[in-house]
Amino acid sequence: MIEDIEKDVFVRIQTDLLVVGDSIMTDRHHASNGNYEDDDPQNQIGGIIPAFPLSGWLRHGMEEVVHEYDGTACHPGEANANFMKEDTYERDLNDGYHEKGACTDDPKEDDGCVVFDLFGGFGGVPGKVMRRPIKFNPVRSSVDYTRGQAEGHYRRLNRNVVSRNEEDNREPLRNAEVDAVANLDGCWHLSFREVKPEFVGLLAEGIDFLDAHKTDFMHQLGGARNFGAGIVDCHLINPLYNERELKRVFDRGKGNTNKMDEKDDQWTEEYRPAFVEALGERVEEGP
Repeated sequence: MIEDIEKDVFVRIQTDLLVVGDSIMTDRHHASNGNYEDDDPQNQIGGIIPAFPLSGWLRHGMEEVVHEYDGTACHPGEANANFMKEDTYERDLNDGYHEKGACTDDPKEDDGCVVFDLFGGFGGVPGKVMRRPIKFNPVRSSVDYTRGQAEGHYRRLNRNVVSRNEEDNREPLRNAEVDAVANLDGCWHLSFREVKPEFVGLLAEGIDFLDAHKTDFMHQLGGARNFGAGIVDCHLINPLYNERELKRVFDRGKGNTNKMDEKDDQWTEEYRPAFVEALGERVEEGP
């Protein structure tokens, strides 16, 4: 059954506003009509959303799923790291995590826990899932969804911190600029270096968890969550779809074909339950 799943999978991502702490790389030299003003509503600036915040967001959702299965997840940070808050590492270890790499004696020979197996990052061993950046473009016809791209509109926003003294008449004290992408709609391209049933099961469960908890502060995406910039609607696009069917998902003038409906039933009734069961067995085995 797992042999029917391709190494490339796609996650549908839709959000009204996204601001990420790693900032956004823009293609301003591609702006149409010589318009390079980042705050102009007519600009045609595209760019790239880095994979770093996306990866952390996904991992956090997956870790929560492992906790729900009464397992512990590999901590993303080193035990001797200089954490910004005191006793952070110890509190995490008491809250469903084990020390990074403690689940394997030899990272090159032993897979460790399912989170370590997927994300790696210890002993020079890469994880089994590769997370790509999302390239966005405001022109829908220029977006290639089969490469994990999205429609999105770049803006640079200004935030003023003003004086609270009445005599200052709300005079700005300082100004902060943030890069933002509005009306983002597209997909995130993930690639498995090796496809295992529990990987697909954890991805499906993790994405569903993030979608169900999208308004929870801890499970929003990006660095401006207090401002609603990171509430994401997301779901795993049926991994059984071929390239033509994937494109059809984003074609607003077309619906599902009969074949797509058949694949949806197969995924819901056969494939996903088997992969989720494999995940439960892997977590039950322990690190």
